[in-house]
Amino acid sequence: MTTTAFLAAEHYLPHAAPMVLIEKVLAVSEQGASCQVRVSADGVLAPFLDAQGQLPAWFAMELMAQTVGVWNGWHAGQRGSAPRLGMLLGGRGLSCSQAAFPADALLTISVNMVLQDEKLASFECAISSEDSSQTSDQGREIIVAHARLNTYQPEPEELKKLMQGISK
Repeated sequence: MTTTAFLAAEHYLPHAAPMVLIEKVLAVSEQGASCQVRVSADGVLAPFLDAQGQLPAWFAMELMAQTVGVWNGWHAGQRGSAPRLGMLLGGRGLSCSQAAFPADALLTISVNMVLQDEKLASFECAISSEDSSQTSDQGREIIVAHARLNTYQPEPEELKKLMQGISK
């Protein structure tokens, strides 16, 4: 993966705060991307934490989807285009080893494209944690969630029609 300096995640996503849930872009390649976020009361995840300062595990799907969005937005930028809205068609096999990501856990989200055509793509996704309560005896990151996400990239005209249907 390319490990050059990256802009903040919001530069690659068609989102605005507080809906940008990724803090740092670590790497982007032709086939995948890797991003990070810390579960912290003073970070981007703060509005979504429970009373114990933990992030509910069901946020894993959105963290994965936004990492796919970073991948897509970075590649759009390389072509001279702005990030475009994509759609999550679904996730298969979402598995989380815990009910919530603990406070202060550093989550690394990795996505790898399995297949892609003009508008559809499928990504194998994983979230690993280096939180001290979740690490193995060797102190390495362990995978705490994984899934396969299927995405759709509509053309601007398609998106406009879809949005008009929603607003009616």
